[in-house]
Amino acid sequence: MAAVSDEAHYRFPPARAYRLNRCLYGIKSDPEYCARFLADPNAAMDDLELDPEERAALSPIDRDALVGRGAHPYLVFMADLRLRMARDPGSVEHF
Repeated sequence: MAAVSDEAHYRFPPARAYRLNRCLYGIKSDPEYCARFLADPNAAMDDLELDPEERAALSPIDRDALVGRGAHPYLVFMADLRLRMARDPGSVEHF
């Protein structure tokens, strides 16, 4: 039997990453925002006042950098998937 650890296996995103997670959520859930992000990532990110490091990690998606800055791993995965599906619908099976 595996040992049980008291260390948390999940950490909630820090408040400082709210805008970053809001951007990822918009890409994942809002088709209009996703289309805006694809057409002009900088303009889409301007609305959320993201800092230069967040912008660099978002375009293109850099999973490790985003999670390191407090992005929720699920949102990173889903935003990346939505962007890939939008760029090349045949590359990913629709679900």
